Amino acid sequence: MGIKRRKLAAAPLALALLAATGCESTPDAGAEAKAAPTTSATRSVARVCVKPAAGPAKAPSGAVTVDPAVVGDLAAKTKSSPPNTTFWLRPGTHRLEPDRYAQVIPKEGDRYLGAPGAVLDGRKKNQYAFGGTARDVTIRYLTVQRFVAPPDEGVVNHDSADGWVIEHATIQDNSGAGLMAGARQQVRASCLRDNGQYGMNAYKANGRIAGLVVEDNEIVGNNTGDWERRRKGCGCTGGIKFWAVNGADVRGNWVHDNRGTGLWADTNNNDFRIENNVLEANDGAALIYETSYNAVIRNNTIRRNNWVEGRREADRGDDFPYATVYLSESGGEPRVRARTNKIEIYRNVLENNWSGITLWENADRFCNSPANTSSGDCTLLVRDTDRCAKPAIAAAPLYADCRWKTQRVDIHDNRFVLDKSVVKCTVKCDRMAVLANYGTYPDWSPYQGERVADAITRKQHNRWHDNVYLGPWKFVAHDPSRVLDFEQWQVTPYQQDAGSTLDPQAGG
Repeated sequence: MGIKRRKLAAAPLALALLAATGCESTPDAGAEAKAAPTTSATRSVARVCVKPAAGPAKAPSGAVTVDPAVVGDLAAKTKSSPPNTTFWLRPGTHRLEPDRYAQVIPKEGDRYLGAPGAVLDGRKKNQYAFGGTARDVTIRYLTVQRFVAPPDEGVVNHDSADGWVIEHATIQDNSGAGLMAGARQQVRASCLRDNGQYGMNAYKANGRIAGLVVEDNEIVGNNTGDWERRRKGCGCTGGIKFWAVNGADVRGNWVHDNRGTGLWADTNNNDFRIENNVLEANDGAALIYETSYNAVIRNNTIRRNNWVEGRREADRGDDFPYATVYLSESGGEPRVRARTNKIEIYRNVLENNWSGITLWENADRFCNSPANTSSGDCTLLVRDTDRCAKPAIAAAPLYADCRWKTQRVDIHDNRFVLDKSVVKCTVKCDRMAVLANYGTYPDWSPYQGERVADAITRKQHNRWHDNVYLGPWKFVAHDPSRVLDFEQWQVTPYQQDAGSTLDPQAGG
């Protein structure tokens, strides 16, 4: 699992307020961000952390009342009540028993409603808040905080049960992931804030997650534990991380100021719609779509992302085009059923990010290769990973099917704005790219040399067209050494951005 972006061998449920670029939208942003110009890159954002919706002030008819003065009352009453019970948590701080494994184990159909001011506090003693495998559990209007889940585990829906609904909740200041995900899970109008590793880790150990909805949430300040530094190259952080999710609608969220990537789909995800979000001021990329398939990415406002990680790599002398929207070994595949058979990126505004969109393939990363960081996983086209070996991998169909391919990516009708005085950069923050490395490893690989670089650049139906560029953009094709101006990008052999315009003086 995780990401190896490059190893170059030789080579509204929520309160919505209008957020103007660089002003009130990022409370912790410094003076540099506040200097950003206001442009058309404005969109209403879900400010649910500042003003969460209030729950019912009185217990609904038939509900079981939970008393914050009684330690462990919530878990005990859940255990003694039948399925499909509604629990109303009185105002105040609710606590579990002090045992680290003490937690609430809902029954199928249980509903948990917090009164105004109701908080479930793990006191940095309990690992999990809500666990178990019961389906169709609902949690509304409740703050869940200060639980200490281990790395890669979660506090709410710890066991990734199916059909959970989390609405108007605040999940904050927890270790690990604030929230796990199961199939048909809905997360709406909630605040996922300042959790140690992820706001949500959409991972299910047994089976895939399907039908996930993430809507109108504020996802901010996650990865307080700085896990990419502690586990270098782990690919184990993000505002939200998605693993093997088949069908997700991610819309209307405000994903900002996370320490790392905002949204990260990693390993055999499929059929995503990522739309109408505001993705801003994340330290790393706004969006990574990695070794995954078939997505629509549209109508998003994406601004001031990747300033920390992009600048860090540039300062190290790395010439790889670290991008704000980064597609790594991901593309459209008609044989994988979805609502689209390509990756379409359109009608987005990208403003003053560190670089733009990069389409990348690691020629050494394929099924059964030691260079595959998603260890043990294969593409959705090959069930038996062991088939991807010499000599069969060198011939059809395995030559194509054993490799995740960045293909059928259609990038159009976007607005790309760059003012280097705002980003505070001189070089390497101004790139669009489609490229691969020179294949070298392992010695039995059929993808050695420039085969993958040639394919991603000219043979896999990746194209930009009808976009607007404002600012001094450059373009990278085939490999990092080929840095092109707009005219070179448009003509043979690359023939990109037909119908697009570039005004290099207009970024400010």
